[in-house]
Amino acid sequence: MTIEDAVVYGKKFISSTETKMLISNVTGFDALEIINYLHYELTEKQEDLFKKLVEARRSNIPVQYLTHSVNFYGIDLYVNESVLIPRFETEELVENTLQILNRDFVNPSVLDLCCGSGAIGITIKTKLGNSDVEMSDISSKALEVAKINKDTYNLNINIIESDLFQNITKKYDCIISNPPYIKEDEEIEDIVKNNEPHLALYAGKDGLLYYERILKDIKNYLNDKFLIAFEIGAYEKEDIISIANKYLENVEITCKKDLSGRDRMLFIERK
Repeated sequence: MTIEDAVVYGKKFISSTETKMLISNVTGFDALEIINYLHYELTEKQEDLFKKLVEARRSNIPVQYLTHSVNFYGIDLYVNESVLIPRFETEELVENTLQILNRDFVNPSVLDLCCGSGAIGITIKTKLGNSDVEMSDISSKALEVAKINKDTYNLNINIIESDLFQNITKKYDCIISNPPYIKEDEEIEDIVKNNEPHLALYAGKDGLLYYERILKDIKNYLNDKFLIAFEIGAYEKEDIISIANKYLENVEITCKKDLSGRDRMLFIERK
């Protein structure tokens, strides 16, 4: 089987993009350059692995878990079934947070709370190299993934296993978080529900459990001037603003929409 044959085979069952990602995974060729290697003959082992990966994708396993790779904000990260697959909405959260940090802070200290794969903290550290960045999560398996990613880029990031603030001892200029925010009875795509870790998805009956827990204690872990940055569910804006106002004083709260026009980012600042 040549790569050209593999492309034809894969496209019978899955998308062209995913086919190229799987071919890239088994051959080591860049997915964007597959067209330059159409006459490359796969080894028997490569062909067998490719067909198994196509079959797994047909079974609704996310391609990112099959390739153990995702590109986030231009950075290639390792992922597995212990962490959520970083999504474009989270890239937007990081982009907007970086704009605020660059505008209002010099070498800010940052905590990526509920860090999962470490996508947020690693991106901020690569963009703000002199900043002190820490990452925490309750899941030891998720932190193993975060450590792989930070070691891949030789980043000086402290990793803390902690149930929210339980083992956090410092104060920060910025706490950024993409916590679980899906209601326990909310309908979500089967590919997400059946593959991604429920610990990182669900947040009680109203989806607000972790925002309440975080905001209740967060002032003890922030400097006088601070930024809190949250990814939120599309219909949670008003509820989270109400929770923030219950626990924090003298703050400015801004909600920003994602590129689809949905309220997905909340920023709480004290200047």
